[in-house]
Amino acid sequence: MELIKKYFPDLEQEQYARFERLLPLYTTWNAQINVISRKDMAHFYERHVLHSMGIAKVRSFEKGLDVLDIGTGGGFPGIPLAILFPETHFHLVDSIGKKIKVVQAVADALELKNVKAEHARAEKIKGTYDFIVSRAVTHIDRFLPWTRGKIKKARNKTGLANGILYLKGGFITDEFINVKQYTPYALSSYFKEPFFDTKKVVHIPLPAIL
Repeated sequence: MELIKKYFPDLEQEQYARFERLLPLYTTWNAQINVISRKDMAHFYERHVLHSMGIAKVRSFEKGLDVLDIGTGGGFPGIPLAILFPETHFHLVDSIGKKIKVVQAVADALELKNVKAEHARAEKIKGTYDFIVSRAVTHIDRFLPWTRGKIKKARNKTGLANGILYLKGGFITDEFINVKQYTPYALSSYFKEPFFDTKKVVHIPLPAIL
């Protein structure tokens, strides 16, 4: 929790309270359904919560925006972002039903009214969104086809253009060779812990996805 307060010092007390409840909730659920590596639970806030919140350092989400989290797993990055942006709508999807069971339980426990959790394959999702977020669920060449036709063409007035915000570690040049346009943002510019030295948020704007 100290990391959350360090890098996001201006949140409401209700938001801090929800972030604080994440660890006991995931500890309980992870004992029943393994959605987070056991060794990572010791670094839960750094490697899962703060990592997810790195997207917010690159792009804030205004009231009324729609965000799709593809391959959310146990709810990352969607759940932390939903706590950060309570007036933004988040649709969290995963193809593994037991993981969505955990996501729904956590959202219910925290009374996150802006979260919809769905057991579904990404390519089957209907509707359009201002942004799609994900934590590197697969190679970008396989990921991009899942997103086509799902991003709203209308441009937002402020911040980065509609598109994908993709959390990715390591070197990305070879993997993104077929992506027409993208901008990587190093999370080490925002977070000083060594874990973030190679972590990035990659923004892929709508024209590169059509």
